[in-house]
Amino acid sequence: MIRTDALDRLPVRTAVPALRRALDDRGVAVLCAPPGTGKTTLVPLVLAGLVGGGPARRVVVAEPRRIAARAAARRMAWLLGEQTGRRVGFTVRGERVVGSDTVVEVVTTGVLLQRLQRDQELAGVDAVIIDECHERHLDADTVAAFLLDVREAIRPDLRLVAASATTDAQGWARLLGDAPVVEAQGVSYPVEVVWAPPVRPVRPPHGMRVDPALLTHVASVVRRALAERDGDVLCFLPGVGEIGRVAGQLAGVPAEVLQVHGRAPAAVQDAVLAGSSEGRRVVLATSVAESSLTVPGVRIVVDSGLAREPRTDHARGLSALTTVRASQAAGRQRAGRAGREAPGAVYRCWEQGEDGRLARFPSPEIKVADLAAFALQAACWGDPDASGLALLDPPPAGAMGAARETLTAIGAVDADGRVTDRGVRMSRLGLHPRLARALLDGAAEVGGRRAAEVVALLSEEPPREYGDDLAAALRTARRGGDGYAARWRQEVRRLSSSIESSEGSGQSGSDDAAVGLVAALAFPERVARARGEGTFLMASGTGAELRDGSRLRSAPWLAVAVADRPAHAASARVRLAAVIDEDTARLAAGHLRFSGEEVRWVDGDVVARSVERLGAVDLSVRVLKQPRPELVRAALVDGLGREGLGLLRWSRETGQLRERLAFLHRELGTPWPDVSDGALLARTEEWLEPELSRARRRSDLARIDAGQALRRLLPWATGEAARLDELAPERIEVPSGSRIRVEYGGEQPVLAVKLQELFGLAETPKVAGVPVLVHLLSPAGRPAAVTADLASFWRDGYRAVRAELRGRYPKHPWPEDPTTVEATRYTSARLRRE
Repeated sequence: MIRTDALDRLPVRTAVPALRRALDDRGVAVLCAPPGTGKTTLVPLVLAGLVGGGPARRVVVAEPRRIAARAAARRMAWLLGEQTGRRVGFTVRGERVVGSDTVVEVVTTGVLLQRLQRDQELAGVDAVIIDECHERHLDADTVAAFLLDVREAIRPDLRLVAASATTDAQGWARLLGDAPVVEAQGVSYPVEVVWAPPVRPVRPPHGMRVDPALLTHVASVVRRALAERDGDVLCFLPGVGEIGRVAGQLAGVPAEVLQVHGRAPAAVQDAVLAGSSEGRRVVLATSVAESSLTVPGVRIVVDSGLAREPRTDHARGLSALTTVRASQAAGRQRAGRAGREAPGAVYRCWEQGEDGRLARFPSPEIKVADLAAFALQAACWGDPDASGLALLDPPPAGAMGAARETLTAIGAVDADGRVTDRGVRMSRLGLHPRLARALLDGAAEVGGRRAAEVVALLSEEPPREYGDDLAAALRTARRGGDGYAARWRQEVRRLSSSIESSEGSGQSGSDDAAVGLVAALAFPERVARARGEGTFLMASGTGAELRDGSRLRSAPWLAVAVADRPAHAASARVRLAAVIDEDTARLAAGHLRFSGEEVRWVDGDVVARSVERLGAVDLSVRVLKQPRPELVRAALVDGLGREGLGLLRWSRETGQLRERLAFLHRELGTPWPDVSDGALLARTEEWLEPELSRARRRSDLARIDAGQALRRLLPWATGEAARLDELAPERIEVPSGSRIRVEYGGEQPVLAVKLQELFGLAETPKVAGVPVLVHLLSPAGRPAAVTADLASFWRDGYRAVRAELRGRYPKHPWPEDPTTVEATRYTSARLRRE
């Protein structure tokens, strides 16, 4: 029996007529409604014709998380007075509860992606709702882009709704072709903000680490909130580990402590969402509870101010979740949970002054995540570079390049980026492409069942108490009775069924060897060779360290499955790995193998070796006595680029020649050569030969006369070289008869000369038509004045300089009119004698 009273209380019902009109007119709409208004539960039932009297349609609702998909389906079924699996069902990875009468199906965005790849037409589906699209999960962005393609190309009748819990809906409206935005007003009660920062400073988060002092403080704020106010407490923490630690510190509080996150058992999730009529509750939750779920009874929110976002270090081949400060938008969503049913309060565990400095919105996942899975989806869709997809944010070029390299290496795409048959199969396994490769190739080596067991461990990282030894974690999962082990067994069954019965039936080798091989196949760039004392070097070139006390510290080789690199740390910290041998490393990372002559500039000189290596890991090395000349030359050029042309022999005259040529190139251009470092390094064959090809080491470079080499670049062919001394003379003769050196190292040529030696010179000297900057010196050679206009100086500046200098140097001539007397280098007495 339909629960009409509950349906009538949902605020979104007032927006339903406008939504229906928008879909009838345009086929697309953006529905903006706060959490708890019924956008996830009432709207699908209305569009399917199950309530409200509309025509019957089949509706698919895409949720970002499995816990939200299950909860939404159960809530809709409850509203209809039915069990899940009748007219409302759900499908998430590894679990499908639908029946022949199901017309509203709630799925995760990942499941919908798989369905679209198999059936672009979405036959039998009339409408799709992308829920919580404001969270900007990569799968949701991709689903929206694919659905827009489908509407444009083959299904213009397909109705599409982007449902958002925030008012920032204009971007989605533009993406959907200026779709109408339908807003529903929520019923919210006032929420008091209580600022509750730690008394003493805490360390900011880095990597996955959160300062234990902050978690202790959050637990104390929960206790304070229970004492100060009535109602249940919803406490937001960044991850499962932090939830467990805070739960441990809440022992003895006068309330039931529950934990809700994606890994929580279904029974616990159901208990949290069902509410309680007996006693108070403290619900410790990740960001899953921000908008996707309704937790009844909550009057108090305690916000740690932290969240988890994916980050990828493409240079080191590391990708993982990292702890960040939650955005202002997330803070508003979290606070709103306290005012859903009555007035409430939010305790924010940071300073009020910090709030305005937080990011406005969370980072779109497409900008920060590993894009290998996205790139494979795009390639399977027929758009390898994703340039034709309608996306709110384009994928970063660097991240897409790294993703394509990964996909090429595992055989998922060809050299042109087009998907292969193997890539199509990988995309349908519901795994990251790396793990799909490990499952397929590992099954052939160690058997389908064991490959599935290891990949299931890698697809959801085991709890920390399982340890850092992947093989030991496998044995723990096999005999474990905890929630993780139950989910692991379910995933093993799913993956095993996806491997053909004829594929990988063998079970050769030990479990430890099988675990190591499959992990290495998944992450070949992370095979690592020991360097001693628990440190390793990965094939990617990144150092790796094991924690003190790890049983893996004595291993000669590791396949690193999980690692993160703390901020400002040179090495990655290994959190999960398996022992392997060199043969396994060679098999898994064969595409990284290099064998041959290697001549490089290392530590200030040429090093020539015959090497075999996996990526950055040397397997064998011997000195190369007769390296190929072209490799030596390239290494020397690299050395010049790294350490500068100062490796050559430069006299003072040569340096001045280079400055003169640079001046002429700047002022006159061609044919005078560019003699900057970059230009000279690009033209080594024109000016450093044959000396460079004869050189074998650093000391040989020091014997090359740079001046003799540099003169080869003068424009001899045009005859202009003969004008070098005319256009940029090394010295200029001044009226006293002295030949004064011109300095060309600055922006303007400089002539530094004693003032009396310029008496009688009316105009400033020029070189290549450019007036020199005259530094006028005292008789003792000290600076007295600077001018680029000598005539103006004699007229306006000389009198003041004369007044200052004639008192200090009375033995020298200081005529009132210096333009009418003879220049001199001597004192007045010597002039009289002569």
